Amino acid sequence: MGRNRTSMMGHFVLADRDTDFLLPPSIQDWLPEDHLARFVVEVVDQLDLSKLTQQYTGRGSRAHHPAVLLSLLIYGYATGVFSSRKIERATHDSIAFRYLAANTHPDDDTIVTFRRRFLPQVEALFVQVLLLAWEMSLVKLGRIALDGTKVKANYSVAVTCAE
Repeated sequence: MGRNRTSMMGHFVLADRDTDFLLPPSIQDWLPEDHLARFVVEVVDQLDLSKLTQQYTGRGSRAHHPAVLLSLLIYGYATGVFSSRKIERATHDSIAFRYLAANTHPDDDTIVTFRRRFLPQVEALFVQVLLLAWEMSLVKLGRIALDGTKVKANYSVAVTCAE
């Protein structure tokens, strides 16, 4: 750090990004016990994913486990992250997504292919997860309606300011 900064270091929390850990940190330690990501992993572990795992033939490179990809999708949807590119980026940037992906980084094509290939099964599994969350009083189920009506309007700064 620069000369001016070191004289006042006693006033600030040290931000040393060069210090190595003695042991590799456990990602388990970085996530609170009651975090939503932990719930997602617990629930997905209880689901029967045999219809998904049977579809993998073992040819080609090693695949990400369907439980990991499903966990990423469920958590992404629960937190408003729908884009496969944003989910991929989050596995690098977000502790919760890193936890869900077990510190691996499925690319966006893998995520989108999984979602497309197993859409009917994923939809059914989503319902099971929602029902489990509802039984545990973690969510309230109800109706949400969106109105997508398009209305033609005559709006401009000139019209608005003239009134």
